[in-house]
Amino acid sequence: MPDMHLYKEKVEETVAFLESMLPEKPRIILVLGTGLGSLAQSVKGAVTIPYEHIPNFPKSTATSHAGNLICGRLGGNSVAILQGRFHYYEGYSTKELTFPIRVLSLLGPKILIITNASGGLNTSFAPGTVMIIQDHLNFIGENPLRGPNIDEWGPRFPDLSEPYDKKLADITEKCAKRLNLLDISSGVYVGIPGPSLETPAETRHLKNCGADAVGMSSVPEVIVGIHAGMKVIGLSVVSNVNDPDNFAPILIEDVIDKANKAEPRLQKLIIELLKELKAREEIL
Repeated sequence: MPDMHLYKEKVEETVAFLESMLPEKPRIILVLGTGLGSLAQSVKGAVTIPYEHIPNFPKSTATSHAGNLICGRLGGNSVAILQGRFHYYEGYSTKELTFPIRVLSLLGPKILIITNASGGLNTSFAPGTVMIIQDHLNFIGENPLRGPNIDEWGPRFPDLSEPYDKKLADITEKCAKRLNLLDISSGVYVGIPGPSLETPAETRHLKNCGADAVGMSSVPEVIVGIHAGMKVIGLSVVSNVNDPDNFAPILIEDVIDKANKAEPRLQKLIIELLKELKAREEIL
């Protein structure tokens, strides 16, 4: 467990660095997951900072994650985009992998948009389905808030009775209908440690626990976002669907490929959502 005094110093140092680099503070944070990084190309007036140039930032080892912080305007809103994330399976603690969310939260954003690629557990889903996350299960085995609490950052025991904002989910569904996007659903996401993909027995167990999709990220970031007082919307691209009784091999290359193919639809949805949020200033 990191020393919290040292951790706080590192967070504050990184916040000061970003305040000196960014033309304006972001109102919305977007985290782009596996195969979903090209949305950043649509940002206007973009300031791009590679993670390796940001003091105290972790180093990404996931090959499908570009590893850039991109700030600018998207859908009329000031945004900070994490083009690639960090994972528990890379060897980081959940406190370390959520460091970017903690830092950005102190710049005053109101909304956190989380995206990821996942494996489908709900057999009614088709590959390429975009699942609006309703709730989650934290099976990663660690909570990023474990250890001493810094009260100025958030409460000791944050309420997670509604981790994903229902109003934001409703707005997202309306945006999808307006765009005539197909294969939009909703469900429960379960986060697991990885990096090994699920066995048939594990798939059956996760499904029986009530999960509709499984992945190796996002849950720690959501917890920190809630702790920091942000409203959260989660969007998961279901890259494959596996029935534990008719199991097929899962190849990470296929997961990335399916996420890449679904990305244009997800990009349209996110931009439409951002435009809608701009029109609804009361949410921000």
